[in-house]
Amino acid sequence: MKIVVIQGPNLNMLGIREQHVYGPMKLEQIHAQMKDVAEQNNIEIEFFQSNLEGEIVDRVQECFGDADGIIINPAAYTHTSIAIRDAISAVSIPTVEVHISNIARREEFRQKSMIAPVCASSIVGFGPFGYHLSMIGMMQILNEVKAAQEAQAAGQQAPQA
Repeated sequence: MKIVVIQGPNLNMLGIREQHVYGPMKLEQIHAQMKDVAEQNNIEIEFFQSNLEGEIVDRVQECFGDADGIIINPAAYTHTSIAIRDAISAVSIPTVEVHISNIARREEFRQKSMIAPVCASSIVGFGPFGYHLSMIGMMQILNEVKAAQEAQAAGQQAPQA
């Protein structure tokens, strides 16, 4: 199994910017914790961060045929990017949206996610721990997908009466 973690704009500034909203953890620390969970569960994990919308779209598209799941924090693009939404929809890979803050409790313009409707789930408001929850959720989703595929394959291979 392979999970790609995609981080949007300004997340490279975690631990520096608005600690009262995002906390003191740096992105590298969050990724190290996610990597530990992945290693404990025999999952390959890759990390990508960009401040550029087009690069995020490209990375989502590159997951097609290469990744089993995507965990994405589109950051500010959550509220504006139809392009990222369309890329996620196009690749049809289970995707979990994660946000450190609870976007429903933020400014009005941050309360609507363009991304959530094309994701399997959204995890918001748990701080950096939300990334851990996203890993657990993604592993559950991928295990269910695998079980469904195995059941379908077993049903197709059964002799016809």
